[in-house]
Amino acid sequence: MATSIREAKQALRERITANRSALNATALSVHARALRDVLVSVPEVVAAERVAAYVSVGDEPGTGPLIEELHDRGVHVLLPILLPDFDLDWAEYQGPASLAPARRGLLEPIAPRLGPEAVREADVVLVPAMAVDRRGTRLGKGGGCYDRVLSRLAGRAPAYVLLHDGEVLDMPIPHEPHDVRVNTVVTPSGIQHVGDR
Repeated sequence: MATSIREAKQALRERITANRSALNATALSVHARALRDVLVSVPEVVAAERVAAYVSVGDEPGTGPLIEELHDRGVHVLLPILLPDFDLDWAEYQGPASLAPARRGLLEPIAPRLGPEAVREADVVLVPAMAVDRRGTRLGKGGGCYDRVLSRLAGRAPAYVLLHDGEVLDMPIPHEPHDVRVNTVVTPSGIQHVGDR
């Protein structure tokens, strides 16, 4: 059963990856600015002193404009560092020059590491995904990094999943015991609430 769930998830990832690859650089840039505009209007984000975000890569929903906007406003932006066991450490963003290429094509901060528990100090946490269904099941890339982050948060800060439009699915995403459900999705078009609120 677990194998068939993993296979179904992988097939869904491949479908979404194909859809994302159809987005050109102009569309990705426009979507990133729209995502920023939606998020900086969210009261919890406006009031936040510390936001845990991530540096988008490739055709992921773009976080660059948002990270710069928050940094310019004096918000402490925490960015993840992928550990060998697929857990995440965190360090504070200190401008574009503070990012360096890392494993798996990622860009990571080179500032002092704060430890995996640092995310618990964030007022808002931004979470990557490939899709979310109406029940709040989140489909990540398969490493479990953000399931650990969401478990660590245990509801102490709002978590917003960032997606492209069209990636909130009516069809159910296969769910495994370690998958942590989410409640709020942000796309360039706005905010959607999913799952049990």
